Amino acid sequence: MFLKTNPIFLLALILGYLLISGCDKMQVIIEANNYGHDLADSTQQDTTETDVTATRHPDGRQAALLSAFFGLDDGLPRIANKGICEGASGKDGMPVVFSHEIDLSSMQAGDFRVVSASGAIGKITCVTLAPADDVGESRTVLVVGQYGSIDDQPVSVEIIGNLLSKNGQVNFRGARNSVIALEEGPTISWAEIVPEDQWDLGKSSTLLPWGGGSACPLGTRQVVRVTWAGGVTKPGGQEIDDNERTAYRVTMSVDGASEIELVPFAIGDLGDGDNNHELCLDRDGMPLIIEFPAGLVTDPREDLNPQTRAEVTVG
Repeated sequence: MFLKTNPIFLLALILGYLLISGCDKMQVIIEANNYGHDLADSTQQDTTETDVTATRHPDGRQAALLSAFFGLDDGLPRIANKGICEGASGKDGMPVVFSHEIDLSSMQAGDFRVVSASGAIGKITCVTLAPADDVGESRTVLVVGQYGSIDDQPVSVEIIGNLLSKNGQVNFRGARNSVIALEEGPTISWAEIVPEDQWDLGKSSTLLPWGGGSACPLGTRQVVRVTWAGGVTKPGGQEIDDNERTAYRVTMSVDGASEIELVPFAIGDLGDGDNNHELCLDRDGMPLIIEFPAGLVTDPREDLNPQTRAEVTVG
């Protein structure tokens, strides 16, 4: 779902590879061969043994699936066999966004059940946290397999195994959600204030088109992470730029009294092909709501986004 399938993007990737130094080329090869291996699981049954049964977190939020997005039908590219899991090429792709970050060690393919409109239970090849693998992002699981088509689309996703939150305090077993249809565009599923110890200001993205995005620039005073239901780019597959940055609107409370609306002065978490953006703010205050207008970004199928908004949670 997150990997760019547009041929223009792939051509740009190849040309960029040819232009970098021999040393960097070798580093790209090493990173590509190693990337994603520890983030995916193909085990077809739940193997997690746990005494955790709580479904409500101490922060008060219910353990839930915030969105499930049928992003690609038989559309994962050949490179998915390397960057996602063996056998992923040509399969369906569905990002599922959770209310809390996931404990990777408790995640198996057998934890997920996808049911189509006809009632058929889908075959899941693997599940992975890639490419949304930066610190603080492990709430998006990409579900790969054969579980629907444009004529018999998946309609529900349920967690049927013991899948725990990263801090081990809640179990997602029993959580379920309906699936956003293939023809629909991406929406914002989650927004949170990023703790300062996760900012890493000034960091560049990796040499790969996935596996570590850029950070906000020096001078940033607050960061809000926006998690979309699926990976988003400009139409045609290119990374977003100032056109999309200036379209974001952040409603912020100042001094606990008045509210203002502002535009992020920069965007972080670019260059890694995932479903997250970091909104870099140069004002103090409490971010409350994130809004984004319709028709500016697309999923890998080139479906344009509708108007979308989310309330901001303290991370």
